[in-house]
Amino acid sequence: MQKESVIKVEHITKTFGLTKALTDVSLEIGYGEIRGLIGENGSGKSTLASMIVGTGHPDSGEMWYRGEKHNPKNMLESKEKKINILIQENGTINGLTVAENMFLGKESTFSKSGNVNKRRLIEEGSKALARIGAGHINAADRIEKLSFEDRKLVEVAVAMYNEPEVLFVDETTTALSQKGRELIYKLMDEMREAGKTIVFISHDMAELERMCDSISVLRDGHFVGTLQKEEITQDTLKRMMIGRELTGDYYRGDYEMSYQEEVVLEVDNVTWGETVQDISFQLHKGEILGLGGLTECGMHELCKIIFGAIKPDSGSVHLTDGTKITSPSSAIKSKIAYMPKDRDLESLFLATSIKDNIVMASMDKIKKGFFIPPRAEKELADEHAGKLEVKMQNTSQYVRELSGGNKQKVVVAKWMANGSEILLMDCPTRGIDIGVKAAIYRLMEQLKKEGKSIIMVSEEMPELLGMSDRIIVMKDGKQTGEFERSEVLSEHDLIHAML
Repeated sequence: MQKESVIKVEHITKTFGLTKALTDVSLEIGYGEIRGLIGENGSGKSTLASMIVGTGHPDSGEMWYRGEKHNPKNMLESKEKKINILIQENGTINGLTVAENMFLGKESTFSKSGNVNKRRLIEEGSKALARIGAGHINAADRIEKLSFEDRKLVEVAVAMYNEPEVLFVDETTTALSQKGRELIYKLMDEMREAGKTIVFISHDMAELERMCDSISVLRDGHFVGTLQKEEITQDTLKRMMIGRELTGDYYRGDYEMSYQEEVVLEVDNVTWGETVQDISFQLHKGEILGLGGLTECGMHELCKIIFGAIKPDSGSVHLTDGTKITSPSSAIKSKIAYMPKDRDLESLFLATSIKDNIVMASMDKIKKGFFIPPRAEKELADEHAGKLEVKMQNTSQYVRELSGGNKQKVVVAKWMANGSEILLMDCPTRGIDIGVKAAIYRLMEQLKKEGKSIIMVSEEMPELLGMSDRIIVMKDGKQTGEFERSEVLSEHDLIHAML
């Protein structure tokens, strides 16, 4: 192996049951570079990363690290070789402090006579957090007090504390605000300047173009090719990912507001602390209403209030017949669906089957008295998983084994099976590839045509402009603008209301 390659894999193949996740994959990654690794959901990106970091093992093929054979038995063995990974999902444990999470398994470093010196533990945790620019996080706090973004920054601090020579960033930025993303970008730049290597897995074409020295593409478990910086264009990447041309026109093709006069939901003067302040609007039948703003503007919390998951201090959410939405159960009875931003934590049971996840909101629909017929469960799950083309072995497969895009399809299938009429979609395309994005957008258009109504919370301005009939912009908990769909409406208009 040539010394300029820090990682080399040759003819790697991996199968899960009947599914071939990787087929004869070979590639090399150099020292001191940021290498993008992209592909549609289910293309094998995370599977390949898992082989290298030791959480998975290839069926065949060989791997080298720094010129030596690399066959890690587990992640700990890779960490000892200075290979680390940041994942998209939450990797912290409730019930422990921030510092205890950071040094889990390393308590002996802070022990004397068998007793952990918690003061030293917290001090070292605070230093590690400050080192990456996350000094606002208190290492003594319980981890569950932190936002998802801050929990992710704790994981970043741990990874950097271990001083990795190779760092896999596996869709970590998708859950972060722009401020959090910039922090990650800065750390990546610093690692590259120090001659260290980053493998950057992302669906965000703009950040890939900005950050990567080269990008390797996987499709259906096969290696397609690697582009150098000067060769990278979004159109080329999309074509390599999906094997055909895909234009940017996967949003709606019309520029007119098109919904019925009938009002289906009203939000009246809703206030919750300083996070949501005196918000009012109406949602119409067949409308896609966009909610936009910076990450901490209050739009995510407003979505939870509408679903009844947060009780407002004042104001109300109700249907036009007067039915008040005061809890998730009352929302579900009123055919209101909620797709949260963090699907793994709030919407899915990862350790259960696809079938169980799809039918969980439809038990009243299929049960016979106190009995739930297994055949009816299977038929309902098969029908809606099939309609959404979930890539799976069958609906008995565990949800945790699916890619991010297919997990999102399971969330959508759950509410389609329930027959929901109003959908609250919080960042519905977060962390999914362009192919699944296009499928979600097509589904939204179809639901709109069927007279269903959608509130779409989004941090992506092209998505807001491309899909919404109306857009409400929030800043610091307040409504700062409302825009109607038109050909002349631009990102500049939205930005002006957000800042």
